[in-house]
Amino acid sequence: MTSDTAVTDPALILHQWLSPAFPVGAFSYSHGLETAVASDQIRDAASTRDWIEDALQHGAGQADAILLAAAWHAPDRDAPDEDLAELARALAPSAERLLEADRMGAAFAGAVRALYGIDMADAPYPVAFGRAARALNLPLPLCLTLFVQAFVANLVSAAVRLVPLGQTDGQRITHALSPLIAQVATRAQPGEVDQIGSAAFAVDIASMRHETLVTRLFQS
Repeated sequence: MTSDTAVTDPALILHQWLSPAFPVGAFSYSHGLETAVASDQIRDAASTRDWIEDALQHGAGQADAILLAAAWHAPDRDAPDEDLAELARALAPSAERLLEADRMGAAFAGAVRALYGIDMADAPYPVAFGRAARALNLPLPLCLTLFVQAFVANLVSAAVRLVPLGQTDGQRITHALSPLIAQVATRAQPGEVDQIGSAAFAVDIASMRHETLVTRLFQS
């Protein structure tokens, strides 16, 4: 992968990539949270925080962080990119979550190709993100911290619209989870895919049940 763009401020690049304005469509996915609200599993700030904390620590939050790091390390380890992409797809617990990862990844890869001329194929979102970050020599610790924070922020944003939850309460949740965000990002840095595991069963089941939810605002 090559780029003619000289990156002088990694923080600016990453904040642009993870901004709601970057065209990946993250705002249209709730990761199953919409089902949990409909079934009254999430009904206030406390239950929202608990749900997002589980998704972050025991579900896709930590898995996606490790996948990102593995993709970033892949050039040094000579690991086949297609293997990581297939692993990311295999980890999706439902059809909608698979579409979420693939569609966000394809949209992200397309935007990065257009902006930086990077030669990279479509892949699930965390893999595509890690590849692009490595191609532009962005520091992995910063990539992971901001990526994981964006994962939390997107779920909080969905909860604000669905619960409903006040904007300030939503920001309190993100702030309260900041230490865990840092821990998940730090643990993911080696990119050891053997460390990926999931015990967020309620989150996964909610994503499956979302496919038959009668009224839906989100695609997952």
